[in-house]
Amino acid sequence: MKRNTLIKNARIVNEGKIVEGDILIEDNIIKEIDTSISVKSADILVIDVEGNYVFPGMIDDQVHFREPGLTHKGDIESESRAAIAGGITSFIEMPNTNPQTTTVEKLEEKFAIAANSSYANYSFMFGGTNDNLDEILKVDPKTVAGLKLFLGSSTGNMLVDDPKVIEKIFSSTDMVISVHCEDEATIKANLAKYKEEYGDDIPMEMHPKIRSEEACYISSSKAIELAKKTGARLHVFHLSTGKETSLFSNKIPLKDKKITAEVCVHHLMFSEEDYAKKGSHIKWNPAVKTAKDRDQLWKALLDDKIDVIATDHAPHTLEEKNNKYTTAPSGGPLVQHALMALMEAHHQGKISVEKIVEKACHNPAILFNVEKRGYIKEGYFADLVIVDPQSPWTVNKSNILYKCGWSPFEGNTFKSRITHTFVNGQLVYNNFNVLDVKAGQRLTFDR
Repeated sequence: MKRNTLIKNARIVNEGKIVEGDILIEDNIIKEIDTSISVKSADILVIDVEGNYVFPGMIDDQVHFREPGLTHKGDIESESRAAIAGGITSFIEMPNTNPQTTTVEKLEEKFAIAANSSYANYSFMFGGTNDNLDEILKVDPKTVAGLKLFLGSSTGNMLVDDPKVIEKIFSSTDMVISVHCEDEATIKANLAKYKEEYGDDIPMEMHPKIRSEEACYISSSKAIELAKKTGARLHVFHLSTGKETSLFSNKIPLKDKKITAEVCVHHLMFSEEDYAKKGSHIKWNPAVKTAKDRDQLWKALLDDKIDVIATDHAPHTLEEKNNKYTTAPSGGPLVQHALMALMEAHHQGKISVEKIVEKACHNPAILFNVEKRGYIKEGYFADLVIVDPQSPWTVNKSNILYKCGWSPFEGNTFKSRITHTFVNGQLVYNNFNVLDVKAGQRLTFDR
């Protein structure tokens, strides 16, 4: 049953400020924000958050929820449950499912699945291939988040490697083109070298040498050069090297940028030193690289060369991950723990809560023109997350919600925890309990 809610005594984090006050939710929107709001009706749910933070719900611009076709790893229902427990109230899901989301028909089938099963708000990327330009041109930019191109192969192998096709796509659409940038020829040469030395049992710590800095930089610099030539609106996913950060600018506001960048939580939290302990559990594409790269990514994030923080949530089963290097898939689950990992970085003095909100909530909304989400404003959808900054808990098997049942943060104790999550005004998560409320809606775009 829907109830109106009054959140009392909040520290509201929004637009670079922390303001103490109350928030009144009516139906699915934020009705009023004020220093003190009194209860006007007996059937209003009052939650006194006692000085805890209230964030806008995170908008995760890159997830792989594995439905259709790969649902032994995860599905829209299971992974969106984990997302709301992690303070992610909206997600944009990738096209490398089975079948791939490379026709309008398959795209609409995904929307139909999400409409029935998603706990969080949802949209999808349309996938580009070497031969589906006609389908790309059918897509209505007002109804879909954007276009995704894999310029380096990854799970699902949707590699787009024909330079003429890439240029044609860049020249033909006004949609945000999000790209996975790794140079395939460089990776293949590196892999052949290490296979000759080790066979299939290559040590996991060789992963950043195989999917190297050079492979990333060659691909991302080419994509940016082409975007400048064609005027395309380019968004480079999951930067993993310090060298790549030099390709991006902080000289103009995000809303005016034609070329933007994202960093993922794992590239901010881990380095190559962690392979010895975590092995394939931190095997991602692009690879987690050096501590110096991690530091340079933090610097570029804080000085606004990098615009967005996301997860690239990509679950695989433990059975799959525990294979040898050449058969262990890349990717890992992150949506439930991303915000808490960022709060841990806040406690370590690396980032302010205002900057977390800017990069994980406001900026995805700006970058993708998401309507009435990503901010705590009157008239906006009530997607809200209450965070207690001083309530430690430890990640373990019993509280992991991913269908795959594991996390790269297993065993970590986080100082902060999420106490409540609201999606479209409905309480969907309350103190470690996901409520059986599927309040997610299809994201709309102001384009």
